[in-house]
Amino acid sequence: MDQPVLLETNGLIATLTINRPNARNAMSIEILDAMHKAIDELAATSTASVLILTGAGKAFCAGMDLKAVLIELSGDASVGEELLTNLAKLTLKIRNLHQIVVASVNGAAIGGGCGLTCVCDVTVSHKDATLGFPEVDLGICPAVIAPWVVKKLGAGKARKAMLMGGVMSGIEAFDIGLVDHLAEDRNGLDELTHTLASRLATGGPKALSATKKLLNELDGSLEETMVLKGAKLSASVLATPEAQKALASRLKR
Repeated sequence: MDQPVLLETNGLIATLTINRPNARNAMSIEILDAMHKAIDELAATSTASVLILTGAGKAFCAGMDLKAVLIELSGDASVGEELLTNLAKLTLKIRNLHQIVVASVNGAAIGGGCGLTCVCDVTVSHKDATLGFPEVDLGICPAVIAPWVVKKLGAGKARKAMLMGGVMSGIEAFDIGLVDHLAEDRNGLDELTHTLASRLATGGPKALSATKKLLNELDGSLEETMVLKGAKLSASVLATPEAQKALASRLKR
């Protein structure tokens, strides 16, 4: 069986790849547990000063594993809350890493996957990528990632993006500030990611870490309450008949 995530380090740059390409890197409990383990390892032992977060295959991350949270398939209404709480805690760990985290969005970054990009310090993508927050279209509340989206876009743009639902192109995501640097195409993304990561790695590791920590304090990223509250709110909506019906319909397509 393939490893759920891949962690590699080359000098001052580490790369964490979500490795579930056949499911568009959707976040299952297994994937999230493996990501927690990798992030803990980076925090405790890695001398890298930059972390690239990306996905294997054609997608960055398609969000939650919908099959796992559909009660009629999982047989357990608590799975949704477990997954969402796991995701909430992961976002806090990523934000608190001493490494500067670069999201390299190689393909679709949807829902919670798009939320992951907002947790990172820098987001890089390409014009043909697909990003967005379609949770409301599925009867789901994106509360677990909402604090990070607001921090990334500002309250007004976040409100519009999350309430309107749907998805957008890499160009549109760049225009609203969801993406910080944009490559022409998928081939150019690798080069752009490497260039930015290498540039970041020229900074003093202690200076980078201290600056990131200060910025986290300034924008309230160290406050866990709203993120964990968001997980509970998302889980409560997820368990409703409305959300379960919408998810079942989506899975039948």
